[in-house]
This record gives sequence, structure tokens and C-alpha cells, in this order.
Amino acid sequence: MKTKPISDKLYGLVVLYEMHTDFLLKALAAIDEKDAKKRMDTKANHIAWITGSVVYGRYHLAKSFDIDLLSSTGELFKDNQGIIDDANYPSIEEFTKDWQKISEPLLQALLNATDKKLDEPYEMPGMKMTLFDMISFGTYREANCIGQIALWRRLLGYPGMNYM
Repeated sequence: MKTKPISDKLYGLVVLYEMHTDFLLKALAAIDEKDAKKRMDTKANHIAWITGSVVYGRYHLAKSFDIDLLSSTGELFKDNQGIIDDANYPSIEEFTKDWQKISEPLLQALLNATDKKLDEPYEMPGMKMTLFDMISFGTYREANCIGQIALWRRLLGYPGMNYM
């Protein structure tokens, strides 16, 4: 971990945040653009959608800390929208740039978040929780999505994800 967060309750989540920041890039390493949009005759979310939803999640969370950067995800993921069959999703390269652009400012916000800030209400369609609860959920979801991308790597014939 780069720096200890102000709030002790964020310590473990910040450790995971930093790991996920690197792991997503490793999960996406060498994935061909055409493969990123394959669904292999299923209704499963493809790599591009999974990646975009995780990127969108960080940008959305960042707004809670008054970080208002724009990403290439546009409206594709607004209101937790699922995959759109005929949508033109941004490239893995665009998502990677967005990920790198948001990750450091959001990390700094997490490191500087006070318990008072973390106790603020957080609302999304159909759900009410604290900001801390949303950060916890987002951390869980990032791990889940990175695991899905790692599985897609193998299903598409790529080598397993390299964690080093």
C-alpha cells in the first residue's frame, strides 16, 4: 500500500483497490479486440462489457468525492444497464486509458476519506446505503469482474492471467 488511509476501516479495501488496479490490466493483457466482444453463442457478458462496467463503476464512485472526470463509457452503463446486443463498445485500449486516468485520483480520495465522509448516505436505483457500504460492494464487484475476465481469457484460448 502506498499510504495508510485516514479511516482505519478503509485499510483492507484500499489494499484490494490497489491490487485490482493492477489486476484488471493484467487480465486484459494481449486480448485481441475482436475477442473482447465475443460471447461464444451465449448471452454472457463479453470482456468489453465487463471491463466497461468496472471502469464505469470507478468513475461513478469518484463522483461521490467530487471527482468529475469523463470516460469513454458514455451512457452505455448508466443506471446499471446490462449488455446491449448491437452496441458499439469502446476498445480495450480506451477502457484501459480511462482506468488509468481515474484510478489515482480515486485512490487519493479513498486515502483521504474520513469516517464522517464514509457514513454519508449513498443512493442508487432501488438501494440506499452508506458510501462505505458502496465502496465495499464496488470492491467485491471489481474482484468478481476481474475473475470473469480471467475465465474468458482461458475460454478464448489465451494463457491464464499473470498475477506477477
